[in-house]
Amino acid sequence: MPHLPIDYSLYLVSDPYDPAAPDRYFNRIRDALRGGTTLLQFREKKASSKQLLNIAATLKKLAGPFHVPLIINDRVDLALAVDADGVHVGQNDLPARVVRRLIGSEKIVGVSAATVAEAVQAEADGADYLGVGSIFPTRSKADATVTSIDELKAIRRAVHIPIVAIGGIDRANLRRLDPADIDGIAVISAILSQQDVTGAAKKLKECFLQLGDSL
Repeated sequence: MPHLPIDYSLYLVSDPYDPAAPDRYFNRIRDALRGGTTLLQFREKKASSKQLLNIAATLKKLAGPFHVPLIINDRVDLALAVDADGVHVGQNDLPARVVRRLIGSEKIVGVSAATVAEAVQAEADGADYLGVGSIFPTRSKADATVTSIDELKAIRRAVHIPIVAIGGIDRANLRRLDPADIDGIAVISAILSQQDVTGAAKKLKECFLQLGDSL
């Protein structure tokens, strides 16, 4: 397990990379980091392996000055190649126990879970945290399995590792979540689709922290 505590409060997942506008892509990620992003996941399904390597290496450099860990979605080889801080896998990717064996005990392993059974298995396999959702409808992942808030609560009771809620979360619906159930929120469009990316990140993080203050 990682030695340093991880702040899961504002977990940003990257939006699709546009090779025709790389500066815009990286600038918006940088703006989100300036706004208080605490964890960054690189998720890209269409680029070539060479492109993925170059993008991931650039993101690692961007996140470094902000002391924000970089998580690579799915690709263990890519995470190792750029010395990323961890890997996030879904239910159809490599099992967490295999990922852990490949990347070692010091790296972060995250697992997507939509049910109690998946969450319990992920924890048993050595996951450091869970990405639970989709909590609300989302355009970012058309095939996402919906996880009810009741199921989220059941998952919280069943596991001891941090939980990051994901899926369609924004400032309007965030207050529907119980701060006792989650350690953070993962978003894409609520930050990266906004005109003022830095401002959107700041406001969303403030809303999440205020949610916790209500406990």
